[in-house]
Amino acid sequence: MLFILCLIPYTLNAASVIATINGTPITDADIVARVKLMTAQGHNYTDNRKRALNNIIDDSVKLRYAENFKIVPTDSEINKQLIQMKLDSLFGTDREMAKSAIKADMAWQIVIARTIMPTISVSKEEIASETAELERAKGLPLEITFVRLLNIPESVAKSLTAPKNCDDAVHIAENLGGAPQKLTAPQYELTEDIRARMAGLDLLEWSPRQDDSIILICDKKKMKDYNQLDDILERNAVWKKAMFQGDQQLKQLRRKAVVVIMDNKYKI
Repeated sequence: MLFILCLIPYTLNAASVIATINGTPITDADIVARVKLMTAQGHNYTDNRKRALNNIIDDSVKLRYAENFKIVPTDSEINKQLIQMKLDSLFGTDREMAKSAIKADMAWQIVIARTIMPTISVSKEEIASETAELERAKGLPLEITFVRLLNIPESVAKSLTAPKNCDDAVHIAENLGGAPQKLTAPQYELTEDIRARMAGLDLLEWSPRQDDSIILICDKKKMKDYNQLDDILERNAVWKKAMFQGDQQLKQLRRKAVVVIMDNKYKI
């Protein structure tokens, strides 16, 4: 069954039709509505109208393919998402365009979950990459004990030797005239700049001197949420890989679609 992109009746005329996708017209009103949606979602580009047309074409391709698997999101599911995205104040063509975009996105995610994700496996390296990304962005559920030296001259920094343990690190710093701080905190409570400086540091390794300060990590302990995190990170890695394959599949499906662009301004 051919999916009709615009659900509101209107009178077509040759000047208003920008393109067709498998025979279904895409009008200037559709383009305007999609640009409004993109703006509401914080997407502003110099070629907004071209992007809007491409998004509408992609939505049609996604929905047409999803129908092969009898995947059709319900109105209640779409309206619930509309509210969550704070787009429920839209009306008329703008509202129908938002619902169409949500419907296509929901259907496509279900297609990926059913047809692509079961075929995906991820390596330890890919999961480690997810872990590192989360560590940089928000911090992991790890309890970190570390020593921080503030207002350290370059001469003192160069004199720091490798400690045997955390207490030894404190003694080394004190003997050089420093006033070390020994702290323990969840990594996700640390500031972004501290997490960034800790990234890549081995245990009991002094960090490079930065802003007259030095950091040394004494110990890392997994908190109780960490075991759940392992599963979450693996699912995230699988989902990212599946989404990439989904994008490749969408490009193939789009090449098979019959797209006719009637307005030269939209031709690539």
